[in-house]
Amino acid sequence: MTDLTGKRIAFLLTDGFEDSELTSPWDAVTAAGAEAVLVSPADGSVTGEKGHEQKVDLPVGSATADDFDALVLPGGVQNADDIRIVKDAVHFARAFFDQHKPVGVICHGGWILTEADVLKGRTLTSYPTLQTDLRNAGATWVDEEVHVDQGLVSSRNPDDLPAFNAKLVEEFAEGEHAGQTT
Repeated sequence: MTDLTGKRIAFLLTDGFEDSELTSPWDAVTAAGAEAVLVSPADGSVTGEKGHEQKVDLPVGSATADDFDALVLPGGVQNADDIRIVKDAVHFARAFFDQHKPVGVICHGGWILTEADVLKGRTLTSYPTLQTDLRNAGATWVDEEVHVDQGLVSSRNPDDLPAFNAKLVEEFAEGEHAGQTT
């Protein structure tokens, strides 16, 4: 496994996330040596669709991309729909693209990227029902287990987590990508 020692990875989400889309990538990056930090507009803790509860480490209003090496955006319909209307969350996500830092997004997590206006000319995958939204935001949508586009790692659903996690760790270890930009 690639070494992520010394890297800080932000996980941006709120209640209603797909449990495995938080826990599996979290385990993958921490096993590779990274520090994972849960960033959220929620207070105290967040609860997933299947009941996984996890403490919020940092309020999104206090978070800055300057303090992180990469970002993970888990899915879950409620999470993705709720977080994309939080202005601080949208600005936080966009800042990773402004700084050329790698971002991993899975399932419905891509909705926030449409709000952040960072998808023009990019290629990614997602849960199939998002393809029209992503295309309308200027992206090319592909139906693949995992797709990497200049530091933007995307997958469709929890079945894709092994491939997603492997590419996350690889891209996060590589660091900034010149093509990862707004």
